[in-house]
Amino acid sequence: MSSRTHKATSPRRNRPELKWPARLLAWFETSKREMPWRTEPVPYRVWISEVMLQQTRVETVIPYFERFLARFPDVHALAAAQPQEVLKLWEGLGYYRRARMLHAAAKEIVATNDGKLPREPEALRRLPGFGPYTAAAVASIAYGVAEPVVDGNVLRVGARLFGSDEDITKSATHTALTERLRPALEASGDPGTFNQALMELGSLVCVPREPRCDTCPLRNDCVARREKRTAELPVKAPRKARPHKHIAVGVCWRRGKLLIGRRRDDQMLGGLWEFPGGKIESGESPEQAAVREVAEETALTVEPCGTYAHVEHGYTHFTVTITAIRCRVLKGRTRARSAAELRWIHPSELAEYPFPRANQRIIEAIHKQELHA
Repeated sequence: MSSRTHKATSPRRNRPELKWPARLLAWFETSKREMPWRTEPVPYRVWISEVMLQQTRVETVIPYFERFLARFPDVHALAAAQPQEVLKLWEGLGYYRRARMLHAAAKEIVATNDGKLPREPEALRRLPGFGPYTAAAVASIAYGVAEPVVDGNVLRVGARLFGSDEDITKSATHTALTERLRPALEASGDPGTFNQALMELGSLVCVPREPRCDTCPLRNDCVARREKRTAELPVKAPRKARPHKHIAVGVCWRRGKLLIGRRRDDQMLGGLWEFPGGKIESGESPEQAAVREVAEETALTVEPCGTYAHVEHGYTHFTVTITAIRCRVLKGRTRARSAAELRWIHPSELAEYPFPRANQRIIEAIHKQELHA
């Protein structure tokens, strides 16, 4: 059946009565997961948890959240931290721009608002890193402001609940669902709990494949279930195939020390450290590419003398195969050309620097090979 035919059915099918918010809250009270940020939902803790949870699973976030709060218990502590310390605690969590924006926002909050997060979503959105989602989450969960929080889980729940045929990857669909949820949010009488409950429902019950409709508190209100369309909804434009890149990096040794470079803040993975390297050009071997890239980035002349690892890794918009080549420095003095900074460090110091996940796997291979050399 076409989407045009669905839209022509009874107008009531798109309008569940506003009794469902109460059923949702009752379900959440008995089914919600225990999470450390829920025990004390003060603005700072809500903010940190919501930023960490963006595109990251709850199980992954919990230990990061606990370590982060132990080191930075409030906005003042975070604002006073060194950027590298913040990135090190974020290491492995991914999407590192989140950490840099957290730090920048903390500094601004301390400088302009005495360390207190604003209450209103409009004021929150003026802070670094605060988009509509984060602003709505902090405002509603921490302050009880009636502002819908719409993430991927909520988009899926809303599309099925209301029987929406609109593409959820479009911003217009996001805006429309936000406004459609507003009456239900207000009817709930508890905006923060309502938002958490809807996200929890999407995470635990209204999952992408094989939703657990029989246990859903909204099953009698759900248009998709009634019309047997849960497999069709939500409508989502297919992802474009991600390009694949082949990268070579040079692990350069000189007098028992390794060379690492810090990425510029305006680059992807900005502020993190890595081994110098880059794209393998057509016709090049990984060894040739590593020698060339090291020369271009550091002004050193090196020779390859072995391979540490081949690492496969995926980013949001592309995937990579990284070949790490062991290199011996022949001549030259280091001069940073594309990195913000270059440093020679002892292998035992590697753990002190924040590295992207792919480089961490290279570091593991370095330690393993050098210990058995």
